[in-house]
Amino acid sequence: MCGICGVIGNQPSKEIVLQMVQTMIHRGPDNQSVRVYADNHCVLGHARLSIIDLSETANQPMESGKYAIVFNGEVYNYKEIRAELSRLGHEFELQSDTEVVLHAYQEWGVNCLNRFIGMFAFAILDRKENKIFLARDRAGVKPLYYYQNGQTFMFASETKAFSPHPDYTRVISNESVALYFKYGYVPAPYSIFRDTHQLLPGHWMVYDINTQQLKTGKYWDVLSLYQQPLLDIGYDEAKKELEKILKSAFEYRMVADVPVGVFLSGGYDSALLTALLQKDRSEKLKTFTIGFEDEKWNEAPAAKFLADYLHTDHTEYICTQEDCKRIIPEIPHFYDEPFADNSAVPTILVSRLARKDVKVALSADGGDETFCGYNRYTGLYGVLKVLRMMDSVRSPFLSKTVGALSRMAPAYSFYREKGEYLARLLDTPQEQRIALTAEGGAFSTLMQSVYSQICIIPYPDSPFLLDQTLYHDPLSVAMAMDYINYMPNDILVKVDRATMSVSLEGRDPLLDHRIVEFAARLPIAYKFKDGQKKRIYKDILYQYVPREMMERPKTGFMMPVDRWLQTDLKYLLEDYLNDKTLSSEFFHVANVLKIKDLFCQNKLGHETKVIWRLLMFQMWLSNQP
Repeated sequence: MCGICGVIGNQPSKEIVLQMVQTMIHRGPDNQSVRVYADNHCVLGHARLSIIDLSETANQPMESGKYAIVFNGEVYNYKEIRAELSRLGHEFELQSDTEVVLHAYQEWGVNCLNRFIGMFAFAILDRKENKIFLARDRAGVKPLYYYQNGQTFMFASETKAFSPHPDYTRVISNESVALYFKYGYVPAPYSIFRDTHQLLPGHWMVYDINTQQLKTGKYWDVLSLYQQPLLDIGYDEAKKELEKILKSAFEYRMVADVPVGVFLSGGYDSALLTALLQKDRSEKLKTFTIGFEDEKWNEAPAAKFLADYLHTDHTEYICTQEDCKRIIPEIPHFYDEPFADNSAVPTILVSRLARKDVKVALSADGGDETFCGYNRYTGLYGVLKVLRMMDSVRSPFLSKTVGALSRMAPAYSFYREKGEYLARLLDTPQEQRIALTAEGGAFSTLMQSVYSQICIIPYPDSPFLLDQTLYHDPLSVAMAMDYINYMPNDILVKVDRATMSVSLEGRDPLLDHRIVEFAARLPIAYKFKDGQKKRIYKDILYQYVPREMMERPKTGFMMPVDRWLQTDLKYLLEDYLNDKTLSSEFFHVANVLKIKDLFCQNKLGHETKVIWRLLMFQMWLSNQP
């Protein structure tokens, strides 16, 4: 786990790239190195967090023949690949997975990506062909940004790394601002700045230094998995096969030359992760949990109960409002872009807790997206039932009529919100309705009606709507959409920035591509049946943990942020949401102030998340140089 960067241009500066590296020292405190390749007009930089092969000889940039690499992440099956390459005549000097990646590219070119089990973002300079090859892992665990303007091309793990370069222009993209307020994050391939982009998960890129031309390609796509024929496999056989894949994925994430721990909540995903890893180990796993004083959101007791049952070495910490006061102002620095998932705060806290004892922590993200775990998947069926009824009486005026009737209800009320959402669905082509519903709509996204009151920038179209006719069932559409949008752009960003803020390597065993490649082709009844979510996953877990220990309402890793902002943290709203700080370039200032006042009076209704999004945007904006 590291920070990488590079600059290609007419006169690349070693000193400037070293400054770029220093902006990411939290990602790699163990070593910072820069190397100039003058003949290629290229400088590569690396900030290292030593996890595998702790020797100084494994520092980067690393070279082999005509190639040089900077690498962020881990390839867990590097020993098997190394053995295969050795049989093909490759000679190795280190015990590093980075060296294996470099030799794998020498041998197989872009096809090497199909052999890697891991999380990664890397760049390989071909000094002879004068090209640089960049790649990002399948799920998008590791970030990779790039910038091109004229003859200057740059890449980095974080956008803040571009700031020291004099050719970098920090112009905010209005399109990205709109996407942020729609989702609560800026989704790839966009970034908050113009001319700055994210390489999409499962993609590679080649930059030709001679011609300044970019070429991109895709080597893996989760959408295609959900469009393949379903597996002809019985439930019991599928359960055995899935357990075998899970065990392999979990054990691979224990590969390290430093201590490893596990983030343990009271949920199914981390429970199975911990249970399978602890099962055949005599040494106790180190597990870590963050809880809250508000029992409504506190999973710490359940996690402690589970840790005692599994006999782990458990540590917990109860998050207080004082903790939040200290952490919230730090979010803009570590997240680089406006980011409105408030569970970033407890994720930073649990990362700080774990970093006292371990250098690597396993997080159980990806289970909901792969095994149908979100509550909104259940709600999807209710919405589709209403739509089928409406279609039977559909007319060109139905959507307008529903929208007009909904606007007769009070602003921000339940009926107005649901009515306007239904009107939007009726205006959507039938083949994309499941996708629009799965994207969130009234259940999880900022409503267009609220957005249009606060923002001057037009509400954005969704870049993620899928054609539902290509998929076997509505839930597969929903899971596929979450895998390409919500998971990489929210969940994985949250965990990467939080863990890296304290130089902790976060690993996600459930994002092993072999898991979703198998699960996506299972009949939907194996994952969701009669209202039971994660059916096959839970049935595997119940072999190790009693059912009654797990069957309780899911709370999620969230803070009681609304109550805090209406009380002890209200000063943040006064500091950042006022007529002096709000920009008329982005906002209808008077409407924002009105909505803030309604929120403080607890009269805003369902869409209170708009307040946190406004606050995070304003705090990020005030943090810009």
